[in-house]
Amino acid sequence: MQRPLHIRHYGSCRAEALGALTGTMQQKGAIQIIEWEDLDKRKFYSLGVFMTLTTRATVYPASLIRTLLQVQKGKALYSGTFDAFCKILRAEGIRGLYRGFMINMFTLVAGQGYITTYELVRKYVSFHSPSNTVKSVVAGGAASLVAQTITVPIDVVSQHLMMQGQGEHLTRFKVKHKMMLATTKRRPTFGQTRDITVQIFAADGFRGFYRGYVASLLTYIPNSALWWPFYHFYAEQLSLLAPSQCPHLVLQAVAGPMAAATASTITNAMDVVRTRVQVEGRSSVTETFRQLLAEEGVWMMTKGLSARIISSLPTSVLIVVGYETLKRLSLRADLVESRHW
Repeated sequence: MQRPLHIRHYGSCRAEALGALTGTMQQKGAIQIIEWEDLDKRKFYSLGVFMTLTTRATVYPASLIRTLLQVQKGKALYSGTFDAFCKILRAEGIRGLYRGFMINMFTLVAGQGYITTYELVRKYVSFHSPSNTVKSVVAGGAASLVAQTITVPIDVVSQHLMMQGQGEHLTRFKVKHKMMLATTKRRPTFGQTRDITVQIFAADGFRGFYRGYVASLLTYIPNSALWWPFYHFYAEQLSLLAPSQCPHLVLQAVAGPMAAATASTITNAMDVVRTRVQVEGRSSVTETFRQLLAEEGVWMMTKGLSARIISSLPTSVLIVVGYETLKRLSLRADLVESRHW
């Protein structure tokens, strides 16, 4: 028996309304993730180097200040992030905020290793689990393991360069006085880097360049493993709250700093330990943690946290906007028309 026309019309409208509502909910909640197989790898790597270099140059001063705050005893030199920034700028100018940057640029290799490992491991895990959280945790941790293996020797040298002129007790290695004068009066050279590298090798051998490696892994593997799932979680929650026409890139740019602040707060204590181990030449992570706790109490867990968060916020915005834009620009030509942001 056929239903009356007005009943059929009502049912059709109701179905269309439900369908539209469901479509809107899906549109608001679904932030599309570009996976490894969707990318044009040639574009991805060529643009990725530029993105990584720009990001590191932007946030390096905050990273330098964070290191100085974590290494100093109490508030011997600087009372906080802003105080350190002003004093370094007044004493050495902009160049002082980029002490050790030239050697740090070699971490570009680590950056490429990180994103490649993250995407490949994410693809591998997808064969075993459809959960985006599982993929993010495992891939983030694995990517950090690879990156830190490349980065730690560079960090060790870079941190000793950061400490030059900041107090005799803060680092075991000093560049030659004449070399420092020559470098500050003329253009920067790799002379200081070579001098510090030779001293580290003479004192500790090859192992000296991996001092703090375990502490770095204990810091950055959890940090990376936490950042990615928190990033995706915050992005999805923001997409449910924001208007449906809001660009996904904006939501992701907000989610990145939120994830960074969360992960940095959780892992900051180990970051303090890592810095002390690498700069002061300590050998035991556990002993360093206990000594810091005894000397400075539970507040040692927050040393340099504000500088770390300050550096991580713009870093995260740059990384998210740059990385998501990079992936969109690197999208395979046959997929461009099918994706909507």
